[in-house]
Amino acid sequence: MRAFIAIDLPDEHKDRLASLRLDIPGASWTRREGYHLTLRFLGDAVPESDIARLAEALHAIEQPSFTLTLAGVGRFPPGARPAARVLWAGIESSSALHSLHQKVQAALVPLGFPPEERAFSPHLTLARLKSSKTQPDVARFLHKYANFRADPFHAERFHLIQSTLTPQGASYETLVSFPLR
Repeated sequence: MRAFIAIDLPDEHKDRLASLRLDIPGASWTRREGYHLTLRFLGDAVPESDIARLAEALHAIEQPSFTLTLAGVGRFPPGARPAARVLWAGIESSSALHSLHQKVQAALVPLGFPPEERAFSPHLTLARLKSSKTQPDVARFLHKYANFRADPFHAERFHLIQSTLTPQGASYETLVSFPLR
């Protein structure tokens, strides 16, 4: 199964993110129910038999709840060239979020999930772009929403989520939730 670990967002924050759409040719915008802050993607072929072990390891994480703030937008890859492949909303720097990410990484290593090689870059994917051409609409999006900011929200739990890819887009099912205490 395809699975990942993430923090969900309050409905009002999902609504705010959904309002950040522009008409950009070739953009596939994330559906409202797909907004989440991924802490760790586990892969496309996680055996169902691993879920109980994953849940046990993740339940053992002790981390106080904390506040997060959505702020700013950007693109991957950064810069003006090559063409953007992803548009995203950012998360203000948070030592508590980075601590949780490190604890998740450490809990997964004994289960055969090596640490990710890329640095943790907290973001929420807003759109994926299919065009390989530089688009002025991307620059317009980045300029228009450069000062985007949402009210802070309290992260009180994180989740192990199964993602199923369909022609209509991904669908998500929360398998287990873990309280931040």
